[in-house]
Formats: sequence, structure tokens, C-alpha cells
Amino acid sequence: MADGNEMYGCRERQVQQIFNKIYKEYDLMNSLISFGLHKAWRRDIIKHLEIEEGAKILDLCCGTAECTIALARKAGSRGKVYGLDFNENMLMVARGKIEKQKLQNIKLLYGNARELPFEDDWFNYVVIAFGLRNTADYMQVLTEMYRVVKPGGKAVCLETAKPSLPLFKGVSSFYMRTVVPVLGALFARNAYREYAWLGSSTALFPDRHELAEMFSRAGFKGIKVKAYCGGVAVMHLGCK
Repeated sequence: MADGNEMYGCRERQVQQIFNKIYKEYDLMNSLISFGLHKAWRRDIIKHLEIEEGAKILDLCCGTAECTIALARKAGSRGKVYGLDFNENMLMVARGKIEKQKLQNIKLLYGNARELPFEDDWFNYVVIAFGLRNTADYMQVLTEMYRVVKPGGKAVCLETAKPSLPLFKGVSSFYMRTVVPVLGALFARNAYREYAWLGSSTALFPDRHELAEMFSRAGFKGIKVKAYCGGVAVMHLGCK
């Protein structure tokens, strides 16, 4: 039987292959799949953080830096935002965006969310948006998020989810399993299989109550949960 590290490595290699295929169309596909709503959801979780100018922020699994750039604008010139991801192609896209917008308060890093290269109590805020579902060990990532955030700091997760209402649940499941892979095939270089992953990984991901409990087990207090569009995406926010 494979040990934990071998299983984690297998999953991480699978996710790497997926993003190596879709990184060029990633932003386009996010907008297509969510009907552009992912931008509003990101803005809302950032609003809930109540970021102070000059803050030090970690954007975990930063991908193409959609959140990273928004966080950098909130932190201001005196602040610093670190974007970390384990896919070099996604980071390449992120670097291009940041250079184009001439942002000086962002540092991008290659790294694994399960083993963050930061000291304890380092950040005022930690953010992970549409990334936790793609990691190999959800609980370990949440534990690392808790470790690196300062006492009094906040961590927030935005993730696709399974709606609890029967109607929304049925429609969302059909959309994820049937429509999204077709969109991937049409608009992301024939990435049908890669976008089928979105539906299957969402189906296996903890529901909002389970994830709130995991936040609590990681050590977070005052946990807030907010669902978007009937629960197709959910925010979890906790304080240290």
C-alpha cells in the first residue's frame, strides 16, 4: 500500500498535468464557467478581510494572480503580497500580468501549500481562492495557513461547493459534470478531461459544514461562512 507521501505526490502530479494543459485559457475559462461571477466573489472575500494598508498578505495557490493583484492594491505601497503556487506555467502568466501593471509590492514564489516556506506568525492575512480543492491534503494546508498568520490575523478560503438546496444541487451537479467539460473542449485546447476534474473534485470536496469544522480543528476562531449563488461557491473566514 502506498504511504501518505506517495499518495500526495500522485495527486500533485495529476494536478500539475491539468494546469500545464489549461494555464493559457485559465482566466477565460473561469469567466465562462462562473458567468463572470468569480470576480465578484473574490472582491467580496477581500472586503470581508478588512485589509489595512501596509499589511503583509499571502495569496496561497495564487495561480494567475487574480487575487494577488487585488490584494496588492488593498495593501498599498507600504504593504507586501506574496503569491505562492506550485505550477510554474501559472506563475509565468501571473508574472506577465504583474509586470504589465507595474506593481512593485508583489513577490511570486514557487512552493507547496502543504509546506509553506515562511516563519510562524508571519502574515496579517492569508487567502486561498479556488485552490484548496486542488491540494493533496486539505487539513495540512489549513494547519499551515493557521501557522503562518499572526495572532489577530485572518485567513479566508473561497471554493466551489455542492449546494445544499435540492434544486440547486441537481442543476449544479449536471452543469459541472456535463457542461463544464464541453466548455473545456471548446475553449481550452480540447481540455475535456481536465475540466471534468472540476466536477469530480468538487463532488469529493468537504461541504461547507465539514470545511468549517476543519477550520476549527486547524485552530481558527470566529469562523464565518457565506454561500454565493445558492451555494455553488462558499467563503470560509477564520481568525487567529
